[in-house]
Amino acid sequence: MTTQIAIAGKGGTGKTTFTALLLRYLMREKKGKALLAVDADANANLNEALGMEVESTIGDILMTIKDPKVIPTGMTKDIYMEFKVQEALVESKDLDLLVMGNPQGPGCYCYPNDLLSKYLEKLRANYDYITIDNEAGMEHLSRRIVKNIDYLVISSDASARGVRSARRIHDIVRTVKLDVKDMFLIVSRAGDVKDISLLEEEINKTGLKLAGVIPFDPQVMEYDLKGKPLVGLPQDSISVQAVEKIVESLQL
Repeated sequence: MTTQIAIAGKGGTGKTTFTALLLRYLMREKKGKALLAVDADANANLNEALGMEVESTIGDILMTIKDPKVIPTGMTKDIYMEFKVQEALVESKDLDLLVMGNPQGPGCYCYPNDLLSKYLEKLRANYDYITIDNEAGMEHLSRRIVKNIDYLVISSDASARGVRSARRIHDIVRTVKLDVKDMFLIVSRAGDVKDISLLEEEINKTGLKLAGVIPFDPQVMEYDLKGKPLVGLPQDSISVQAVEKIVESLQL
């Protein structure tokens, strides 16, 4: 059975950092399990946090497939779509990565999105764990491109504005009745316990269970500035320790 974990939150709340360190944990603790990371954020940079090179995105494919002339003679659109998505899949020893990207240009993407949804559902059977780094607007989930989420982790920074944004994401999930079994809140880049106590009232308003807090970690900033993948952070890193504690509490 495949476990699907989606991470959402407005930009700058540390969701990609959390996603990368979640994958770090899964690679270490779930050896032998097939892992797929999906970067569904329009501002895609999960590959950098994972140290993986990306040449093609789903957004590129959706743009291409709108022109019927690009589809080879004798090949149906859905078979071509499947072929191109497989081509865009970045494979490594420890995990695979698929970058959704952001399709541009006029016209409706309903049909290609439907093809993509069907292929992702088929692809899902090949993996034990799928993690999805989402954008705040939850586009790929709200359009049902990605279905049946087991855990939705909503990320906020240690600010009232960030927590209110998490609450709005929670509202989107309930409004569009997404297929989500369980939801949690995490707070990143916290200075100390006082930061969280001041936010307690706002956190309670979200209706979300607080799964954990990730303190501000200078090593994360250092790795980012030097262009080093976050999965290479040492085991004693503050962020690594905090994320592992959160993940273990979810009992994946």
